[in-house]
Amino acid sequence: MASPADSAAKQDPYTLTADGIKEPPVGWKASLRYLGPGLILSASIVGSGELIATTALGAEAGFVILWMVIVSTLVKVAVQVELARWTIVTGNPALTGFNKVPPKLGRLSWVNILWIVLALSKFLQFGGIVGGVAVACSILLPIGGGPLSTVSVTIWTIFLVVLSIVLLYKNSYRLIERGAFALVVIFVFITIIIALGLPLTPFAYGLDDVLSGMTFLIPVGAVGAAVAMFGITGVGADEITYYTYWCVEKGYARWVGPNDGSEEWERRAKGWIRVMYKDAIISWIIYTFGTLAFFIMGASVLHPQGLAPEGNEMITTLSRMYTDTLGEWVSIGFLIGAVAVLGSTMWAAIPSWSRMYANILATMGVFDWHTEPVKRLKWIRIFTVAMPIIWGIAFLVLQVPVLMVQIGGVVTGIFLVAVVITVWYLRKTEVDPRLYGGKWFNTALLISSIAIGLLGIYTLLNVFGLSIG
Repeated sequence: MASPADSAAKQDPYTLTADGIKEPPVGWKASLRYLGPGLILSASIVGSGELIATTALGAEAGFVILWMVIVSTLVKVAVQVELARWTIVTGNPALTGFNKVPPKLGRLSWVNILWIVLALSKFLQFGGIVGGVAVACSILLPIGGGPLSTVSVTIWTIFLVVLSIVLLYKNSYRLIERGAFALVVIFVFITIIIALGLPLTPFAYGLDDVLSGMTFLIPVGAVGAAVAMFGITGVGADEITYYTYWCVEKGYARWVGPNDGSEEWERRAKGWIRVMYKDAIISWIIYTFGTLAFFIMGASVLHPQGLAPEGNEMITTLSRMYTDTLGEWVSIGFLIGAVAVLGSTMWAAIPSWSRMYANILATMGVFDWHTEPVKRLKWIRIFTVAMPIIWGIAFLVLQVPVLMVQIGGVVTGIFLVAVVITVWYLRKTEVDPRLYGGKWFNTALLISSIAIGLLGIYTLLNVFGLSIG
């Protein structure tokens, strides 16, 4: 009789065996049932970045920074796809790859050491997201005090932390993700409709406003918000990283099978990489339109009124985007949508980050990621419990959700540079040249890498007070 460990390993997506091989689908229609990792990203992305950072930037800078919104969603996709290509070929998740990049300090590569710094900053960012959900729930249904009272917000924060742990502990994550994703799609769709309808309201914008946002300038007073927005919106360094875990767990790497150097392996690898391309494209379309809509709302409605989402009043300020255009009756709808958007980010991030935390322990030698699936699951569950508690405490102590999210965004922008370096290193050392992308993709990857590098340098200069303009 097979042991639990043997049974787990037999179906483990991180174990590449000949019996796991599956022929890739051909064409969009046949590929649809194999999409999924990008949908998890969409549930995560259309949240803190879009609802908080992007609207805050629009409120602060107006249309002049519109170009940054477009660049921030587009420029990182090629890097995301290239890292996922390596994952599909090798069956390894991102942090395993990060640890291959020299030099090392003990067991850890400098990239993983920097990742730990990123992870610590994320306590602030996700604390801000937990706080955003708690505030929205408290406004909808105050408990033990006023809508923004400390008692009500604290009770809702504790409730959300406990709820997240209960729902996600067993890692039966897909049901909650599908429900959250559906609400995100509805909320973003409504926001796009409102954004497109703004020209018919007192907060109208025109073609001149849009063109003024394509000047490739960053107002001096908006540098911090712009850098944070670049780090958070679209696929950030953390989403690029955990996208690899979901590509493996969807089955892409296992279906390709172990690399035996054969033409059949090459054909399967190219086929499943093409499926991953489609998955990434669908995700990009969803979060790009959502991002643009949120920014336009902030620039058209909040900016002219001098409103800025700050502190626990963040949610009520953001709701002005809706109530000022459609009336007070939409306030409840906005709050429900805010819970769905921010909640989906939180609930998608917990299983993603729990995998990354477990993986960093594996790189430290605590257990073997590939051969000990039972221990891997144990550690994932431990972090599934610990992270929401830490995030909730971070919010209750600081209670400045916008600033908390933006700090996480700045660090994310810096870590993007390390991700780019890793992508090129792994491409050179571990990806079969037969599987490289075509000329257009390789050009896009080069442009993306340069753009991310320049933004990383610009970010560092500003962080240390050495702004160049």
